[in-house]
Amino acid sequence: MSDLQERAQALDTADELAPLRGLFTLDDTVYLDGNSLGALPRHVPARLQEVLTREWGELRIRSWDESGWWTAPERIGDRIAPIVGAAPGQIVVGDSTSVNVFKAVVAASRLAPEGRDEILVDASTFPTDGYIAASAARMTGHRIVPVDPADVPGALGTRSAAVLLNHVDYRSGRLHDLPGLTAAVHAAGAVAVWDLCHSAGALPVGLDAHGVDLAVGCTYKYLNGGPGAPAYLYVAERHQAAFDSPLPGWTSHADPFAMTPGYAPADGAVRGRVGTPDILSMLALEASLDVWEGVRIDAVRAKSLALTDFFLECVTAYAPEGRVASVTPAAHAERGSQVALRCEDAEPVMRALIARGVVGDLRRPDVLRFGFTPLYVGFADAERAARVLADVLSGPAA
Repeated sequence: MSDLQERAQALDTADELAPLRGLFTLDDTVYLDGNSLGALPRHVPARLQEVLTREWGELRIRSWDESGWWTAPERIGDRIAPIVGAAPGQIVVGDSTSVNVFKAVVAASRLAPEGRDEILVDASTFPTDGYIAASAARMTGHRIVPVDPADVPGALGTRSAAVLLNHVDYRSGRLHDLPGLTAAVHAAGAVAVWDLCHSAGALPVGLDAHGVDLAVGCTYKYLNGGPGAPAYLYVAERHQAAFDSPLPGWTSHADPFAMTPGYAPADGAVRGRVGTPDILSMLALEASLDVWEGVRIDAVRAKSLALTDFFLECVTAYAPEGRVASVTPAAHAERGSQVALRCEDAEPVMRALIARGVVGDLRRPDVLRFGFTPLYVGFADAERAARVLADVLSGPAA
């Protein structure tokens, strides 16, 4: 056994989050793709079976009241709230991340002072965020200004209405300065919208503490809500009375069952709702959030940093020199919970890794991505992944 293997065993023995691994359905593969789709919590299938057989199968329409279906979007939002540093009553669950980005960007442009016509967008954003923001700009008569997050303070001005940024870059794993950039946006009189898809459940976000205006995020990555699980929308309490959704729907009406032709928005974060909630996936998400009971997000962050540090150390020790290079920042303050390695033959290398039981993913043309979900990934996983990667890089197939 190598020194790194012995260290991995010792670190796993001392890990306070290690018992959580048993809450998930895992096999003997090393699963490092939780930044795309989180693992299945063991108890979720039984909960879904109950929903199917009793709540839908027996109670049917009565479940909207008797099983709490109607209030699920806000109830589950309140369970996500402490994970992202928000007080209750500010998060509503429903729709996809893309739909919520649209709601947030348009609403932000409407919250901004009159006469402002620019929407600043993270130039390296996940493509859909850029597409949605461009469509929102066309609808509202605004102009899109692509900008690197680091350059946002210098790009802000009297014409800036809203700024859409990613907390963690999906390619590189770079963590952007949410507190500092939010403060800069506010100093310029604009509205800050954050995409939390690659940070929520992996590190502290502090929405309330840092004065974020609006935020969106998915739930199928580090929150383990399941494929296609509904996303969420955060509307800071101070903005809720003025929040003007571009997608007003019957479930966000002040009196939904009055079925009046005129729209009157409900109070609070409920304004972020649109249509009938997607109950099956929503209740799967609610059950998945049970694994977070008693888990401190600071402990999750500490383990995330330790895991990614250790993985990078193992890659340096094992991998052939010059074959891969990290594009993820080394500084803890600039790193999310993934490691991205540049590799010129990334696609065949990732195929070989998966065939050998190490599951990551890639971003073409040359980035290998390894997501570290602290609730179920251990240090022995990190060491094994680096060792198998080195073997693949040294082999003839690579």
